[in-house]
Amino acid sequence: MLKKFTVLISLVSLAACSGTGFEAVDNDYPKSRDEVIADRVGKLTGEGIVLIGGKRKPGNSATTDSINVNSYLWRATLDTVYSMPLNSADPFGGVIMTDWYQNSEGSRERYKLNIYIIGAELRSDAIRVKVFKQKLDGKGTWKDVEASSEMEAEIENRILLRAREIKVGSDN
Repeated sequence: MLKKFTVLISLVSLAACSGTGFEAVDNDYPKSRDEVIADRVGKLTGEGIVLIGGKRKPGNSATTDSINVNSYLWRATLDTVYSMPLNSADPFGGVIMTDWYQNSEGSRERYKLNIYIIGAELRSDAIRVKVFKQKLDGKGTWKDVEASSEMEAEIENRILLRAREIKVGSDN
């Protein structure tokens, strides 16, 4: 009985320390969810301890501190590979990996792409595409085949062209 009472008192005390969860307000209006998240970026608890990246500079938003890839290239890449099933997409690391894709149901070839956006500027050297290709053999198993570097260059060029189109469209 004493053990249960002690546990109950501990839980009540712990719950009393949790606070209300509301943020302090300077201007008589509550902060938006985005503002609260922006205040907590890079911090363990949102107060005091900074995990990585140090303090943010005034005027920088949370997205500019953490995303190091070109947004036009990112969107253009997703537009270019829209018909392929995505395996993973990491906007912070700039990596998009597709799953195996066949052009048609009876096709004896399939492709997989790994796309790396490695720069924050819209430049041709800020993107790398790696194409993996497999062919179906007579036994019904998929065999790895070397993909042409021309195919990789063609996909890179399509992404760059689309990124330029998006940039021109956003400037107007």
